[in-house]
Amino acid sequence: MDKSPNTDNEQISRGLKNRHVQLIALGGTIGTGLFLGAGESIKFAGPSIVLAYLIAGIAGFFIMRALGELLLSDVNCHSYIEFIEKYLGERIGFVAGWTYWACWITIAMAEITAAGLYVKFWFPSIPQWVTGLVLIIILLLLNSINVSAFGETEFWFALIKVVAIIALILTGVVLVILHYPTPVGHASLGNLFGHSMFAHGISGFLMSFQMVIFSFAGIEMIGMTASETNDPEKVIPKAINEVPSRILIFYIGSLIALMCIYPWNFINANSSPFVQVFQNIGVGAAASIINFVVLTAAVSACNSAIFTTGRMAYSLSYGTENKFGKKIGSLNHHGIPSNGIIFSTIIIAISLILNAFMPDGVFQLISSVATTCFLFIWGLIVVAHIRYRKSVKRSHNENKLTFKMPIFPFSDYFVIIFLAFVAVVLLFRFDTLVALVGSIIWIIFLFIFKIVKDKI
Repeated sequence: MDKSPNTDNEQISRGLKNRHVQLIALGGTIGTGLFLGAGESIKFAGPSIVLAYLIAGIAGFFIMRALGELLLSDVNCHSYIEFIEKYLGERIGFVAGWTYWACWITIAMAEITAAGLYVKFWFPSIPQWVTGLVLIIILLLLNSINVSAFGETEFWFALIKVVAIIALILTGVVLVILHYPTPVGHASLGNLFGHSMFAHGISGFLMSFQMVIFSFAGIEMIGMTASETNDPEKVIPKAINEVPSRILIFYIGSLIALMCIYPWNFINANSSPFVQVFQNIGVGAAASIINFVVLTAAVSACNSAIFTTGRMAYSLSYGTENKFGKKIGSLNHHGIPSNGIIFSTIIIAISLILNAFMPDGVFQLISSVATTCFLFIWGLIVVAHIRYRKSVKRSHNENKLTFKMPIFPFSDYFVIIFLAFVAVVLLFRFDTLVALVGSIIWIIFLFIFKIVKDKI
């Protein structure tokens, strides 16, 4: 598949600024995994969930540094999948590309479903699929205008989430200082340290990594913005170096705040701990406020998914000879892969049918498969980086590296070991085991499809 830059005067738009890239990366990772999934994580691990996020955050930072080094080696690439293809082979690149596309398709389906559920909190009579249809149409239009419209929309979506988390952290600090009375005692550091560090022993700590990984899904989105970023040599390193620390502060800070206000054993795993906290400190409109924030998180994630899948479809179809591929692999007059966006959005819209006929089980069904695929994608990024550094060493150009991976190659090997460890953990829960098996079947199918396609 030819991935060379366009030669027919088509050029993808570079309309994303530094603040867009920073907030896109934050918006892609701060979502339902934190706002809804934190209750389950805390119930599994107790205060040790902070350690789980710290370990995953370190791995996430190394993944991003590996990705950044690849991106800056050729800023004209449409996506980081091209680097996987270049250093690991065309077949693996094909599998990685469509797997990543499928990851975000399923995430969009899940988030559209979640948005329908959140709207029913205010308007119980509105079917989930109606909310989903309205959101899909709005987000399709936003993504089809120009990349700046997407960047600006995602900037404000992400800002709402960040403000909500900061508000929670500050609230926790104030309540601890005031020793504020709560229905289960008082807000204090003793709520964090006065109970067992591990809620259910080491096994509970290990089981928490499934939701932790789900929370970090999307951290690699910077790899989809490089070709549309103004001054990528400056913006990409800055975003990569700053975003991981901010994510760790937001995640770890908010979780510590939650567990200082309430002991971990009083947090309900089946609802948002953010809702629980604000309801119990006497904020009357808390449920609606948090429901709005979580709705924003879902819409933001779906917005990111449409952006990502549209560009993946464009990148994977560009240079193909069949008519359908040529249409998907083309840009409109704004430099936007509008046909790729429309194609991906039509696939996402299948979730509307699922929501119409099986509204209760769609979210869990769809989201569980997507999270396991990210382990595969992140692993390939790191392996591609190892191959890239070997090629640089062979050509004796190591002195030209401007954004070196810290403590290479140990950092890359740490990530690979960590991802393998998480994959093993997924084997011990039925729902994640099913998702893992489903992901493996999908990957094998793509390999076979590519082999057969090459032989025809």
